[in-house]
Amino acid sequence: MPPAGAGRAALGGDGMAARHGDTRGPAIPRNVWVATAASFLTDASSEMLHNSIPLFLVNVLGAGTAMVGLVEGVAESTASLLKLASGYLSDRFRNRKWLAVVGYGVSTAAKPFLYFAASGGAVLGLRFAERLGKGIRTAPRDALIADCVDERRRGAAFGLHRAGDTAGALVGLAAALAVVLWVQRGNAVLTRHTFQLLVVASSVPAALAVLVLALGIREPRPGAAGCAAPPRISLTGFDARFRVFLLVVVLFTLGNSSDAFLILRAQTAGLSVPGIFGMLITMNLVYAAVARPAGVLSDRFGRRRFLIAGWLVYAAVYAGFSRASAGWQAWALMGAYGLYYGLTEGVAKAFVADLVPPERRGTAYGVYHAAVGITALPASLIAGLLWQGAGRFGGFGPGAPFLFGGSLALAAAALLAALPAGVVQSRR
Repeated sequence: MPPAGAGRAALGGDGMAARHGDTRGPAIPRNVWVATAASFLTDASSEMLHNSIPLFLVNVLGAGTAMVGLVEGVAESTASLLKLASGYLSDRFRNRKWLAVVGYGVSTAAKPFLYFAASGGAVLGLRFAERLGKGIRTAPRDALIADCVDERRRGAAFGLHRAGDTAGALVGLAAALAVVLWVQRGNAVLTRHTFQLLVVASSVPAALAVLVLALGIREPRPGAAGCAAPPRISLTGFDARFRVFLLVVVLFTLGNSSDAFLILRAQTAGLSVPGIFGMLITMNLVYAAVARPAGVLSDRFGRRRFLIAGWLVYAAVYAGFSRASAGWQAWALMGAYGLYYGLTEGVAKAFVADLVPPERRGTAYGVYHAAVGITALPASLIAGLLWQGAGRFGGFGPGAPFLFGGSLALAAAALLAALPAGVVQSRR
């Protein structure tokens, strides 16, 4: 994917560190730990709240799955252009820290207003505002991590970050489960009062995350490779390897609708609200356990095989969700879904850093996240419409979105596996 460089190794077999014959490398630097701590707190906040939003829309506001798809798709997609712009600006001005801090701050400021949301349109607007912050922070933060870590530990660093992020999700989900059990006990559907308490509780760790990042991150001094201003935002600045990878990711993402549909599917299979949070805790336990080892092993054995394995797991899980008819089945499938996340999330970000030169990392992460985010809108809209309309036209009903997503995951995995080593390879 990335620009040309001397001495490359095929991603299918040997990874970055394997070329060097050493996977140890220097210790994980301070900035990675600080970014991990900020992500821990942010995800503790987000997971308290975001997993309850589709339940709030359906159980409290009476919205249909098409509205859920619109809210989740717009939330992820419309902020994606900001990911592209903020990544480019972080390359241009060599200031990744404060863009990341501003992004975390915008998200934190938007969350409390969900307390007053009384319509699908209000939820849509506030989710959009909250995701704007994510759009500003994500690419500069990922580039900052890549900037300060030796390439032999790149997978390990991103794996650590994803593990910390997911550990925060576990804390947030456990807190949300405690609130649900305390407020509504055996109630099978979410209530407005419970949702409002979750909004209030989620604001505290979100504010702490901004402080941790602002006070803890040290902006790296630009090195010789990173001092030049980057070219304008354009894919023409990257070679074929990066562009091919983006195309494969877009194909996969078109079937990767919001996890909100997994939550709603679990509820239709019979899980109560506490059961849903327990299911999500299980998923994040698996995710946290797998993310760091997968990142470390990808340094040694190459990124591509981990992405393929993760997408195959995804396809199997989605096939299972298409047929799930009991709550325990949804719970077990969601645990396996954590394996998909652990195998792919950190590895994909390390992969991007492998494929582009240091002075264009911010832009590259912006392009990557924009491609994923923009595709998320049609993915979630398609899922919502398939769910809501398939039964009327003799389709599979709630199972239809999952058959669609699983099929595209299989296609993406097959395409990535079939690409010649010379087309998909990392740079030294």
